Amino acid sequence: MVYLDTTYTNGVIAAKEKRLLKEKLFRLCEVSAEEGFRVLLDSGFGGGAETAASVYEFEKLIEREEADLDTFIQEYAPSFAERAYLLAPRDFHNAKACVKAACLERDTEGMLSPEGLVSKELILDCVKTGNFAPIKELNAYLGGACEEATAALAEEKSGAKTGEIFEKALYSYLYEVVKRKPALKKLLLAKADMTNILIAFRAGDSERAKEQYLPIGKLKIEDLDKLFLTDTEKTMRAFRETPYASFVQSCFSAKEKGLPYVEAEKMLAGYDVAYFAEHKYELKKSEPFLYYVYRRRGENANVRIVFVCLLAGLSEQDVKKRLRRW
Repeated sequence: MVYLDTTYTNGVIAAKEKRLLKEKLFRLCEVSAEEGFRVLLDSGFGGGAETAASVYEFEKLIEREEADLDTFIQEYAPSFAERAYLLAPRDFHNAKACVKAACLERDTEGMLSPEGLVSKELILDCVKTGNFAPIKELNAYLGGACEEATAALAEEKSGAKTGEIFEKALYSYLYEVVKRKPALKKLLLAKADMTNILIAFRAGDSERAKEQYLPIGKLKIEDLDKLFLTDTEKTMRAFRETPYASFVQSCFSAKEKGLPYVEAEKMLAGYDVAYFAEHKYELKKSEPFLYYVYRRRGENANVRIVFVCLLAGLSEQDVKKRLRRW
């Protein structure tokens, strides 16, 4: 595949950035669902009225935006590393869904993400036949995870174990792909660390957390023990000098209140765009491309959040609290 010069790509991005919703997202939160939908149509989001006629069809607009962004990634990614970092997670999600569905003898309807780098049809066919060689030729980590998860499910129908297998394989694959790309490597290692922290809080005990540990980030497996100290302040001191102090604090706050780790999940989901936003005047090489992609992904996610919340009757403040960084 031919990859384009980043100077040309940055020119394309400069033109496309004008279509971003930006502050209009706040406007959507402040009006009724019907009014917000009209604002969205007037902005040309997702093709406007030619795509969806009713506020209850808002998902069609988002799907069209997501498909357009996928096309942009495929066409303008500076190298394979960026394409894989952005799209390969879908392959692992789709393979996990197909393996689970096959084990439970269910259909995959509604379970699959849009296509990544490997066709959904190929993944489904390989899972059905039990022959993972065609997938391994394209992605050895993905094919290996399919094989391992299929064998594990044959012994014990555990969705959690299946998830662990694919999560570890995904991070291992992404590390192999981006290890010579400083910006992507930094992002991946940080997200692996944050994921390991969340794993530890959800696991509830050190041994279970270590079983699910992703051996990719900078936090060592023994560092997870610090999250299980009875003295919370001692734990916070241990993480105070790391980049994850606020993330750990958010997890502890939710744990103490018996709440889901929603804020921590938002921090993890928005980490990429937050990183680039903090360095937006220093971006170079492939970074403007990545920042643009994550801004659009953030907007798409937030449009979905806004309309789900508005149609459910939530207040303006409640909607705004749920928005991700974009």
